[in-house]
Amino acid sequence: MSMLEMHGTTILAVRRGGAVCVGGDGQVSLGQTVVKGDAKKVRRLAGGSVIAGFAGATADAFTLLERLESKLEQYPTQLTRACVELAKDWRTDRYLRRLEAMMIVADKDVTLTLSGVGDVLEPQHGVTGIGSGGDFARAAARALIDETDLSAEEIVRKAMTVAASICVYTNGELTIEAIAGD
Repeated sequence: MSMLEMHGTTILAVRRGGAVCVGGDGQVSLGQTVVKGDAKKVRRLAGGSVIAGFAGATADAFTLLERLESKLEQYPTQLTRACVELAKDWRTDRYLRRLEAMMIVADKDVTLTLSGVGDVLEPQHGVTGIGSGGDFARAAARALIDETDLSAEEIVRKAMTVAASICVYTNGELTIEAIAGD
């Protein structure tokens, strides 16, 4: 691994009781060095109706967020369709194919994980995680969703704390965005 290779992050989405919450840590690492501790990797799109969290190379993720915004303008209120169209472009466009990032996106109805190999996946059990600590956060969230009555946001906060205690590329400086249930 080269010193210029960026290490992941942790992004977690939990859907419960009609609400969805997406949280991300703030650590940016370059090799074995923490270069920033308070990055914002979770953002609102489409006038606030969509939440997106990203893991991977930051410039690549911003490029994908801009493309997703464009697709959402083409297909307003159709998050799944916008994501499928983005995934098609991501996979077939020579420039986009080189982008190294993953995203979780959610609106009031659906949560999706997107990857550069064409994946547009809706999670089972309403929980998905990406990044270096994504599996730890997802496992903790699954346990909490099955065994507690906590809200989606409370589960995200607790599961992200677990991930930060295990993954050296994840910190406890969280950005949390939620869309309330109807």
